[in-house]
Amino acid sequence: MSHPHPVQELASRLAGAGNEGIRFSALPGELLPQDADAAYAVQAEVLRLRKAGIGGWKAGAKSATGPIQGAPLPNDCVHPSPATLSRGGFRPLGLELEIAFCFGRVFAPRGAPYSGDEVLEGVQYMAAAIEVVASRYQEWPAVDKLAQLADLQNHGALIVGDYVPYQPGYPFLDPSLFFTFDGEDVVKGAPANPAGDPRRLLPWVVNHCTARGMTVGHGTLVTTGSYTGMHFPDRPGAALGRIAGLPAVELILA
Repeated sequence: MSHPHPVQELASRLAGAGNEGIRFSALPGELLPQDADAAYAVQAEVLRLRKAGIGGWKAGAKSATGPIQGAPLPNDCVHPSPATLSRGGFRPLGLELEIAFCFGRVFAPRGAPYSGDEVLEGVQYMAAAIEVVASRYQEWPAVDKLAQLADLQNHGALIVGDYVPYQPGYPFLDPSLFFTFDGEDVVKGAPANPAGDPRRLLPWVVNHCTARGMTVGHGTLVTTGSYTGMHFPDRPGAALGRIAGLPAVELILA
């Protein structure tokens, strides 16, 4: 009797997880990704099983010099602002205010990695975005980090504000911003992206994709981590994010 490949089996469970999620503690140990490459293979298989295209990417790091990781965003989970989503469609439900970038050129696979300068020269637009953080594991956040990475790095949805032209001189380390839920300030501490300047994440995304034979197309979106910590709303309501120089982004949780 043949047994499913661990990548395929974990992806199948994640792609088929209902609103109650799956019990992480019930997963056989052999299903847990052994390294980042295995987690990224699960991500790709999840999108294939969901019959979802790639609507963009998320990337992040826990410090200004720390390692970077990311995940593709299913195209049915990326929405223009203002967006209305069902609060009951996510478990858990955390909200983060981020800056997203959009490329204005194609990055095709090639023999050598793309340099940071090449990638930044390809950025055309930027926008404010709200990411909905969610998990397919019941016990989140007490879940193995590679298992979280396999689960699209805890992605639920992304709401993107209107784009403006990319501004190389923008104060990415400390932008002035406001993030409210039903008018109440929900920013945790001084606004800052743990990755430092979020643009350092963009070359990683391009080279992560092209090294795996994927072309990063014109118009590809990349969101780059929270400036505000994570807010967990306990009721329906409206989240509003304003980052200086960028159009506002709004999410209504119904």
